[in-house]
Amino acid sequence: MRSATIKDVAEKAGVSTATASRVLSGHPSTSPAARSAVEQAVVELGFRPNAQARSLRKTTTQTLGLLLPDIRNPFFADLAHAVEQRARDFGYLTLFGNANESSEQQDRYFDVMLSQRVDGLIAAPQGDSASLAGILESKVPMVFVDRVIEGADVPSISPDNRSGIREAVDHLTGLGHRRIGFIAGPQSTSTGRERLQSYQEAISESPAEDAGELSYIGDFQAASGAAGAHALLDLPDAPTAILAADSLMSIGAIGVCNERGLSIGTDVAFVGYDDIEAFTLLNPALTVIAHDVDAMGRGAVEMLVDVIAGESIRSQVLPSRLIVRGSTPALPKGTAA
Repeated sequence: MRSATIKDVAEKAGVSTATASRVLSGHPSTSPAARSAVEQAVVELGFRPNAQARSLRKTTTQTLGLLLPDIRNPFFADLAHAVEQRARDFGYLTLFGNANESSEQQDRYFDVMLSQRVDGLIAAPQGDSASLAGILESKVPMVFVDRVIEGADVPSISPDNRSGIREAVDHLTGLGHRRIGFIAGPQSTSTGRERLQSYQEAISESPAEDAGELSYIGDFQAASGAAGAHALLDLPDAPTAILAADSLMSIGAIGVCNERGLSIGTDVAFVGYDDIEAFTLLNPALTVIAHDVDAMGRGAVEMLVDVIAGESIRSQVLPSRLIVRGSTPALPKGTAA
């Protein structure tokens, strides 16, 4: 009689061969139900893992997984570069995944990275702790970057969204603007929620008009920035200033202003998000809310290395700041605010 194989065990347990392999190698990315089914199948089939398979419990791949929301976003491209370079300093290679702002695609990449037995994960997640239950229960060393998940016991390094947006609103109202439009990110992300709430709080505590029509919910994609700009500029009393909550939505909104023949810095004031190089090349250069993406990426790696080593790590919040350039002029005297 031939010896039972891992494929036999997987079929008996009703799981994939990859899942059976992870259970037998002691990988944490398996559910209790899968572990129980595989262990029962092993007993019933008399399966005996070979010495090479057992040795997998003690191996390290010297790889880290990095899962980002959208690699087309210049901010996340810069973040990926910072992570990759700092990981190399510690002897790690980086495996990249692009979630494309999709929870489904995010989950697929999490599964792939766990199956590749990465030593740890850095992720800018979306969703909530319930939707991320599988990856959170895997116990793989992990750090969240830029975004956080409320209730998840995962250390994070993220920007202070409130201070930058408050500084932008104060700057605009100080220039005389009273109708300030805001293009927000998706409310399924911590950054989307925090930036919208920060805008609402700053507006309510300023001389600016507090009107719901001045907020548009986008999705951190350029197309939604364009849609938001159309919606705001089509208002009977259009805003004299626009603030967009990320770089891609800023790009989309700027395109709409150009299409309409509106001169940024003259006809409308504009504040973008993230200090990407392209924004400095515009004429006039764009006023932006910025934070140190290099420090964020390097810090995420350093935190993850400590988590892998079993250290207890505290989350970090990095400061944001407003960089004032030519896109935010004072409101001309006599102009309706």
